[in-house]
Amino acid sequence: MDRMAVRLWAKGRDPLNAARAELGLGPVAHPFDQVFRAERFLVLTSRAFDFPVPGLPANVRYVGPRLEDPVWSGGWTPPPGDDPLVLVGLSSTYMAQEATLGRIVDALGTLPVRAVVTLGPALEGVSLRAPANVVVTPTAPHAEVLRHASAAISHGGHGTTIKALAAGVPLVVIPAGRDQPDNAERVKAAGAGIRLSPKASADAIRAAVAEVLVEERYRVAAQRLAAEIAADLREDLALAELEALASGAAASGAREPAAAAL
Repeated sequence: MDRMAVRLWAKGRDPLNAARAELGLGPVAHPFDQVFRAERFLVLTSRAFDFPVPGLPANVRYVGPRLEDPVWSGGWTPPPGDDPLVLVGLSSTYMAQEATLGRIVDALGTLPVRAVVTLGPALEGVSLRAPANVVVTPTAPHAEVLRHASAAISHGGHGTTIKALAAGVPLVVIPAGRDQPDNAERVKAAGAGIRLSPKASADAIRAAVAEVLVEERYRVAAQRLAAEIAADLREDLALAELEALASGAAASGAREPAAAAL
């Protein structure tokens, strides 16, 4: 699997080197080489969310996540009622998620909850038949919704997942691909939620949502991660690292500018 992943990334070497040449930087033999040449590699998440990494390279820094909502997320008003609020978001890019989203809506329609389902740009124009307790909307500011939420259903993308955990909200994660299965395992390992298959039935989804709402251990784990994420965000660690580089506080002899990635 590692060799296959490396081959996939290698396809990006030529356009990467073209971009590097425009910036006056020498070529790399492989895209991953850029990570090791950079003075700083900024990992935009909390170390508490990641698995333990033995022998972390000296140029790598965890600097906490960026929790800002995109400018297109718009405003939002909580639906009426007192039942627990559940946020649903399955990626802002298209991953053939319509069938999964339909089963989620069916599951939520049988639970005593208020649900907010955000379609995002990827599903613009998609129509879902929603029961009375489920609001389907093109967009909503997730960080704001999560302040009211008792649970979230996510595809496991880092943005939605880390926002939920930063709010102390437990998750049901239904990963479809990319980094999502890894993030789902992080949530599961932390005890902050449940991972389901993208083929999970409406009954399985309903049972998982009911479990994270009722079992306090999921919320306790999510709140523990929220406290650690908050500690990372007390100051802008990414900005501090970049300012240190700009002021010459970084080690001498570095050849590359800072790079940033999850």
